[in-house]
Amino acid sequence: MKHVTDIQIRQYAVEFGTRQTDVQRKLREETLALPEGNMVTSPPAGQLLAFLMKTIAAKRVLEIGTYTGYSALAMALALPPDGRLVTLDASEEWTAIARCYWRKAGVIDRVALELGDAIVSLGRLLGDEGEGAFDFVYIDADKESYDTYYEYSLRLLRPAGLICFDNVFWGRSVADPQDHSSETLALRRLNVKIRDDERVDMSMLPLGDGMTLVRRRP
Repeated sequence: MKHVTDIQIRQYAVEFGTRQTDVQRKLREETLALPEGNMVTSPPAGQLLAFLMKTIAAKRVLEIGTYTGYSALAMALALPPDGRLVTLDASEEWTAIARCYWRKAGVIDRVALELGDAIVSLGRLLGDEGEGAFDFVYIDADKESYDTYYEYSLRLLRPAGLICFDNVFWGRSVADPQDHSSETLALRRLNVKIRDDERVDMSMLPLGDGMTLVRRRP
């Protein structure tokens, strides 16, 4: 089927492989109109996050990197009424959009947004909540800090909990031996570390810009 393009397949996956609400669609449309709108989580990725959460009956979720809140919205909608999502970001401008759509979707009471340096917030969460406080962690933020986020997340995650990393291909640059940018080098090191890390089970998926799933071993 050489006449079927990658774009057509992606559109098919969105139409038949996702269950987006009207609020999700509108949030994605508004985000895509922004200068950096391509950073928004794809509908299939949002669907996968929600599916994984429900698979492990996640009630306590941590997100590192909020942007305009599409992924947080997908996860908040998947939470039970007594669930809670803590999401970390540094941008008041982008997260103002997120708050608006969380409110429209009726899930704002499940979401705790913390603005500021994510590493500082993670240290505070570890002190306040303790180790093993979260069931699921989604990481989509500063790539050079992914390793630090990983180590904090492992401590904050309960045994058999899941971590999901986005953008582990970094525009395919991780497979380009000529690319030596700081972000690419950081992701390459992390990909090797996770592959060889006996503390976890892992699976790297060629979904979007690459996603890696990590399960903390009991």
